Amino acid sequence: MSHPDSLSGVTGTGRRRASGARAPGDRRHVILERVADEQSIQLGDLARELGVSEMTIRRDIRLLEQDGFLRQTYGGATAHLTRSLDVAFNARALQHTREKRLIAVRAVSMAENCSMLFLGVGTTVEQFARYLHVRSEMTAVTPSLPIASLLGTRDLRVVALGGTVRRDDLTATGPVAVATLARYRFDVAVIGAAGVSARWGVTELSDEEAEVQRVAITRAERVILLADGSKIGVAASAVVAPIEAAHTLVTDTSAPAAELAALRALGLQIVIAGPANAGESNPAGQAIGHTPTRTGS
Repeated sequence: MSHPDSLSGVTGTGRRRASGARAPGDRRHVILERVADEQSIQLGDLARELGVSEMTIRRDIRLLEQDGFLRQTYGGATAHLTRSLDVAFNARALQHTREKRLIAVRAVSMAENCSMLFLGVGTTVEQFARYLHVRSEMTAVTPSLPIASLLGTRDLRVVALGGTVRRDDLTATGPVAVATLARYRFDVAVIGAAGVSARWGVTELSDEEAEVQRVAITRAERVILLADGSKIGVAASAVVAPIEAAHTLVTDTSAPAAELAALRALGLQIVIAGPANAGESNPAGQAIGHTPTRTGS
């Protein structure tokens, strides 16, 4: 069955979308903004406003709930306050949500036997935290307040780095965060990225976030990169680390083949998360390439 986002011209009832109806991504932005303003929405009212059926609105709410934005109640939705409902941040977070979920589901099996885990920043790593199989003897260290919130009530030890909190994504940065990292070593560091390329390696949007992830990588035995296909071959402004500093990249089927080949040539193990694995809670993770010898640690 096609994903709802691919049905750009069809409503939830199978009718062609009216010319005044909004695209799925735009509808979900409206839903988030409405919940942020009013704490609840009524399906009928919102369906009429957006020119779609109630079934379509229910499906939008269900997808937002799966991605951790909302908690659904009978007849509407109420805010699930795991992050600031900043419009710019949500615009990024709503992009490629299905691919991010597939990547997270595929990646969690790679950390099952870890006792010390670093979880970086970004919405793909948030999805990883959501699907992580936790144990009481596991410790997760993270600069991300949304991730700390997701894991804080579960049966593991959670350490949130201190430091200056960035308003747009609720991430701790600065010298206090870096100094806290010096207290720990990690079996695995799970790192998100704004860009992953053979030429520039792992890159981020800000120097502050790049610094925290850079230090975490040097303190990890194994580094797993999580990046959807839109990030592959892209270079952001702040360099985190060269590709040789990582072991595995988990991405999706939209990643450009030529760039994956260049990354593989540098020794990076490539794992492709596809739709066939969407329902797996403990996927095996089909690896492509060979395990590299990491440098710079």
